[in-house]
Amino acid sequence: MIRVQREDFDIGTELALLTEGNSKIGGLASFVGLVRDLADQGAVSAMTLEHYPGMTEKRLAEIEAEARSRWPLDGVLIIHRYGRLEPGDRIVLVATTSAHRQAALESCAFLIDWLKTKAPFWKLEEGAKGTAWVEAKESDDRAAEKWKR
Repeated sequence: MIRVQREDFDIGTELALLTEGNSKIGGLASFVGLVRDLADQGAVSAMTLEHYPGMTEKRLAEIEAEARSRWPLDGVLIIHRYGRLEPGDRIVLVATTSAHRQAALESCAFLIDWLKTKAPFWKLEEGAKGTAWVEAKESDDRAAEKWKR
């Protein structure tokens, strides 16, 4: 399931819905991304995430399909927020379920790395020094590189 939304989400509720009624699941892996209060430009007071509706969901679906082709997954959940967020706010929840923990853990890591580098979101940070668009990081590219076939 993929959701791109402005609203916050409840982690416990989302994970319960992902696993509800499925006793075949042996592993659930999850990652929650939060807005930090410090970045390369200094203190961050807010971050605005922008995206292109339709295009974003399509790209997220392609990334999910790639994960499902690589690992035996029972469930995948990707929730990504957009709009203006403040430090401590949740940005993203990625969760995967599988009969085996290794598939859940690896696929969750894969999804995070590919979302960070391949999902069409743009981040504008606000702080004492003004605003600045967040540039792609070499470390994120290196993390995603390990998943190339």
